[in-house]
Amino acid sequence: MALPPSLKTKESLSRWDRIKFLGIIVFRVALATGLALFIHQIKLDFFEAYLYDLRIRYSPSPEPSGHVQIVEINPESVEYFKGIPRFADHTRVLEEIKKLSPKAIVYDLNYDEISGTPPEKLKFAKAADTVDQLFVLTNFLEMRGEEGKLRLSEPFEKLKLFSGPKSTDTANFAKDGVTRRMMVNYQDQLMLHPYLAASFNSEITDKYKIRGLFDFLETDQLYIRFRPTNAYDKIPFHYLAQGKVSKQAIQNKIVIIGQNLELTEKDYILTPYSRSSIAMTTTEMHANMLDTLILNNAVVRAPQWVNLAITILISIITVYIVFAVRPAFGLLIIISLFLTYVAFAYFAFWPLGFWISMAHPLLAIFLCYYFFIPYRLIIENRRSWEYYEKNKLLKQVEELKTNFISMMSHDLKTPIARIKGMTDVILSDSQAVVSVSQREAVDTIRSSSDDLLKFINSILNYAKIEFQGVELHWQSKDPNNLMSDVIKKHEFLAQLKKMKIHSELEPLFPVKMDPDLMRQVLSNILENAIKYAPEQTQISVRTFEKDGFVFFEIADQGLGIPAQELPHLFTKFYRSANAKSSPIKGSGLGLYLAKYFTELHQGAIFVESETGKGTIFTVQLPQL
Repeated sequence: MALPPSLKTKESLSRWDRIKFLGIIVFRVALATGLALFIHQIKLDFFEAYLYDLRIRYSPSPEPSGHVQIVEINPESVEYFKGIPRFADHTRVLEEIKKLSPKAIVYDLNYDEISGTPPEKLKFAKAADTVDQLFVLTNFLEMRGEEGKLRLSEPFEKLKLFSGPKSTDTANFAKDGVTRRMMVNYQDQLMLHPYLAASFNSEITDKYKIRGLFDFLETDQLYIRFRPTNAYDKIPFHYLAQGKVSKQAIQNKIVIIGQNLELTEKDYILTPYSRSSIAMTTTEMHANMLDTLILNNAVVRAPQWVNLAITILISIITVYIVFAVRPAFGLLIIISLFLTYVAFAYFAFWPLGFWISMAHPLLAIFLCYYFFIPYRLIIENRRSWEYYEKNKLLKQVEELKTNFISMMSHDLKTPIARIKGMTDVILSDSQAVVSVSQREAVDTIRSSSDDLLKFINSILNYAKIEFQGVELHWQSKDPNNLMSDVIKKHEFLAQLKKMKIHSELEPLFPVKMDPDLMRQVLSNILENAIKYAPEQTQISVRTFEKDGFVFFEIADQGLGIPAQELPHLFTKFYRSANAKSSPIKGSGLGLYLAKYFTELHQGAIFVESETGKGTIFTVQLPQL
């Protein structure tokens, strides 16, 4: 069976709204993804390396393995040997080290810069030749097919010259001159560090088990797990010549001999901890390299696809926040997202040793926010303008409505007053020949004109409130006199329903008020009590003073008002369910005006009602 046209329209609109919503989501995700892909193409190696260095600095550094010992030529050694140690001095120290049973001896020195006579050089060469595991480090590399060309000149041609270069970020990576990486092999030729470290950790003989290994330009490399400068114990070179070193300090360890004389920058490197030109000696760098492999705890850098996925995810989240959350609160969430990701990256690095990119995701947060927030503001400004125009139109319509109501009420007042006047003339003329039925009809006309006049007055008061407000005309008035006048005015209406108005008026001092407005307030409440209460019941009226306030209390014995309707009772044009079901007509403005006029006097109006037992209205005025 076909659906009605109205239902078809609603269903199609709902489907279209869903399609439109999904289209907006897909569009925003596509924009965020496109921006993330663009950001990922930007070279941020320097910034990324700097953030990596910060993580190095502010993470607890690993303890040394204890398998590496540094022997350092320092200024005190120069003073002891009366100059930079010569080959004869090196021979003395080498003989002493041999006695202490090291695992291996590594020279991080340039032999061309060590002075000595030919006999001294030959003697050192012979002493070195007796050490099985003695190696001389070099930064040079042998290309494939040139094996055997890397050797020292005579008389040191038998010494084992082994490649173990420092990989400084100059032409590649961050290009800031900092050493962060090390080579494991070059064109399948093993470097010195993995060769020596394997004697303590056989696992690394399989390069696929070396943590953090990556390939770069025909080399296998990894990131050094640096420790701060001076993390290693250093034995002064001249201590060995003096025989001051114990066997425990050297035995079964890799001994690296270098110098720390601050004579040339080539003996030093820049590290993640410091950009000083003498931040760390190359000797200590080699110790860090060896321990990185011995402990197999190199930093693992996340693959590019992982970093790209994170950047895209961060971009999508940022775009969602920009469009879904208020700008002020959204900025707080963006800052929280920024800090959360920084914390995530830090704790991935420590203690897990996992390096995920920070530069691109953080740039994505920044660019996505500042790229899309103007678009969001343009949309909101357009909406604000539309709201402003609609509000302006509504104000004009409301003003026209109010003016129309006021004009019509004024125009209606004149004929109603004439009708009322003519009925009064007929009823008061004793000589007029009017039958009983005619007199009843005229009386009905007068009563109806009174009701209509009250309704018109209520509309006029409402229009005055809505358009220009009500000005109070203050007078000092006795509250009891005011209440008595209101009671007298409504006695006839009460007599028609065979109701009795019982009053208890406590002696009171005069109170400043606008008597016309307050008379209208009390009249509206008392008239409602008479209208809606059953016949032959009693209306109780009280006045009293308490805590600096004057109270007018009007209680009836009517049906009462349901509790759920009480909060709406003073709303304009509102009528309770009992009032609507009764034959009595009303505008729904009486209690609204009563509340408004009372609050103009800085007073308040309260209502208590119990279904089946009646209602109590209380008007409270300050004794100004």
